[in-house]
Amino acid sequence: MTTHDWNSIYEADYRPPWDIGRPQPAFVRLAESGAFTGRVLDAGCGTGEHALLAAGSGAEVVGLDVSARAIEQATEKAAARGLDVRFEVGDATNLRQLDATFNASIDSGLFHVFNDDDRAKYVASLASVLEPGGTCHLMCFSENEVGNFGPRRVTQAELRSAFSDGWTVTNIVPSAFEVSRRDEFSGSTAEAWLATITRH
Repeated sequence: MTTHDWNSIYEADYRPPWDIGRPQPAFVRLAESGAFTGRVLDAGCGTGEHALLAAGSGAEVVGLDVSARAIEQATEKAAARGLDVRFEVGDATNLRQLDATFNASIDSGLFHVFNDDDRAKYVASLASVLEPGGTCHLMCFSENEVGNFGPRRVTQAELRSAFSDGWTVTNIVPSAFEVSRRDEFSGSTAEAWLATITRH
């Protein structure tokens, strides 16, 4: 999907399924557990709910998305809520452009949009900015989601393979995305994996 396509998804008359107007519950629980402190990257941040969640927990946060329209909305939210977040338009397969390093990262629905080649580029890009010992908190569609609407499904084996070189997959547990457009799914949620992955 081109940058233009991503921008069109965020036009005012359409809410994409993943944009529920608040953070995903799984990431709220992570924030409550103290997962988001220090310098945090939200890669594929969309309209910024998870970046703002981390900032509200006291983290120094950078949110990046390929859609300029999404970043505009995220910036407006930050101003309205009085939160200081650096939002940037950019490519998650080239995170060095941020000229920053992080001790934690958030991926809520980004990994599963990539094809195989870009998936490898993304993992390498993430490794280039996540400090040794840093943790990636990643939630993606799982193969347990029925139907064929939405992004490609990801298996645990694919996650472990993608992060096999220079990473430790600490944990992968079943989770679920809340969705805003329930008519396109089998219910009010979509089946997901929530992974905790540590960089060596």
